[in-house]
Parts: sequence; C-alpha cells; structure tokens
Amino acid sequence: MSTAAVRHKRTSTLRGATLPKWTSWAIAAGSLAVAVGIGLGAGLDSEIQWGLIAAVLFVLGTYTVAARVEGRRQAKDRVATSLVWVSFVIAVIPLASLVWETVKRGAKVFDGYFLSHSMGVVADTETGGGIYHAILGTLEQVGLATVIAVPVGVLTAVYLVEYGRGTLAQAITFFVDVMTGIPSIVAGLFVLSFWILILDMGYSGFAGSLALSILMMPVVVRSTEEMLKLVPNELREASLALGVPKWRTILKVVLPTSIGGITTGVMLAIARITGETAPVLLLVWGTSFINSNPFEDPQASLPLYIYQQYANSAGSGAAYDRAWAAALTLIGFVMILNLVARGIARWKAPKTGR
Repeated sequence: MSTAAVRHKRTSTLRGATLPKWTSWAIAAGSLAVAVGIGLGAGLDSEIQWGLIAAVLFVLGTYTVAARVEGRRQAKDRVATSLVWVSFVIAVIPLASLVWETVKRGAKVFDGYFLSHSMGVVADTETGGGIYHAILGTLEQVGLATVIAVPVGVLTAVYLVEYGRGTLAQAITFFVDVMTGIPSIVAGLFVLSFWILILDMGYSGFAGSLALSILMMPVVVRSTEEMLKLVPNELREASLALGVPKWRTILKVVLPTSIGGITTGVMLAIARITGETAPVLLLVWGTSFINSNPFEDPQASLPLYIYQQYANSAGSGAAYDRAWAAALTLIGFVMILNLVARGIARWKAPKTGR
C-alpha cells in the first residue's frame, strides 16, 4: 500500500461524519414550513410570530440533527453559528422593511419637478410643490457644520494620540465622552441661548450649523483617535529615525496611513447630523421659500420639511406623499455620502503593492 493511501486511510478514520452543505438550507425551509403550519393552526395572523417560531425551530432542529450525526460538540458550534444568522436576519428585516416602505410611498411624487421646486406658493394641504429649498438648506447647513467640526475634531484627536499627556488630555477625553451622549435638543438650546438670545444674531442656517457641529465633533474625535491608534509605531519610529520632525511625521506618515478610516468616521458623523430635526427646529425655524444665504433669515432643511409636512398636513394625502418622498431623498443623500467616503478611502489608502 502506498504512503498516500495510508495517509488517506488514517485521516478518514480520524474524521467523523459531516453534514452536507445544504443541510442548513433544508432545516431552514422545514422550520419555516412547520412555523407556517403552527401559525395557521393556532390562528396566529402576524407574520412576525411565524418568523419567530421558525427561528426557534431552526436553532433546535440544527442542534438535533447535528448532535445525531456529528456529535454534541460540533452541534454546539453549529447552534452558535445558527444564532448569529438568526440575529442577523432579525436585524436586517426591519431595516429592509423600512427602506421598502419608504421607496414604495416616496416614489409616488419623487420626480424632477419635486426636486427642482419649493413650497413657496403651495399650501401644505395642496398637491404639487417640492423640496428644492430643503435640499439647498440641508447641503449648506451640513456643509458649514462639517467645515467647523472636522478640523477641530481631527486636530483634537491628533493631540490626544500624539501629544496628549497629563491632566489636560484627561480633561479633554472626559469632555469628549460627555459630548458624545448629549441629546441634540440640548445642543440646540445651548446655541439658542447664546447665539440668538444673548448675542441677538437671529434665526439662520448658520445657527443650526453651530448646533450640528457640536453634535458632530465628538464623533469625529473618537473615530479619528481610534484610526490614529491603529497606525503602527514602527512607522513613526522609522520616520523619526531619519531626522524628520514629529509634526511632519504626523502630516506625511500618520495621517495618510489612516486617512481611509478618518474619512469613514467623518462620513458617519455627517450621516448622523443630516437627520437631526430638533436643533433645526429651534434655530433655523424653517421656511417655504428658497433662501440660499445660510447666514441670514430662516432656512429650510430636509428633516424639518418632513416634520412640517406631517404636522401641518391636516390629513392631506399630498402632504404625506411629499413627506415620504423627502425621507427617500434623505436616505439617498446618506447613501451617496457613504459611496463618496468609500471612494475617497480607496483613493487615499496607502499603496501596498510594488
């Protein structure tokens, strides 16, 4: 007998029985069929209840079949994997349902006219109108907040990682943690009391940007700080060993290496503030007309537009349709931001090949 045959024989004797790859799919299909039967027999009308019963049957069925064929140890491993998949499905279903409902309802009035017109001469209960003024306001307010928050957040993170030692660094870290949990309404009230009531600067898009930048800063600091910590110290030491100053090492080595993660963190912060309504409601005040100057007079925004259409609709179907279409636009805006972030991260990522 050859050496390869002996080796194969020994391996086959040590390896136990293994379930085929399609077993999980078969158990899932069987669990779903049994759950539907139980639901119909018990008079359960909710499909959510059917899904929960199917999930429990899937986990129990996976353990039973795997224990009989592969043993209890392998069965426990398969149960853990099954729980991960069940949790993933439970988390994805509400998200997919929300996106589907938004697309289905928002597509009724989502067209070029809706995107290129405002509500200046249209009442909330009438048909027609659009969100051009809200899109313009959102872009300007989020853009100003990003210009304010990103430099401050990135520089703060650089200080904490590269220079921060002692009491000052600990105090900054503490206040960043506190700001992370501040409700958006608190940031809006702070800017309202200082910028509008004390300084008497009036309602404007810039006032809303100040509150949004307060909400954005801690996210930028935390994400940038974690990305900078992932940069290997060997890169810093190699640069410093060549006589490069520390500030230039940070600028030319540390930041380019972590630019992909920093960009992703910034985009996540932008996505967070894009949907904020409370600060905009307090500080920007809202308008149905186009205002391209964020530093003067009230201005519209997408989250505020959605709120106003629902609050002032008086049961009008046209207002509900516009609100869903604006929500669809907001989701599309966030998706575009994520795609841009991925593109920038891939473009700026350090080249590893030769």
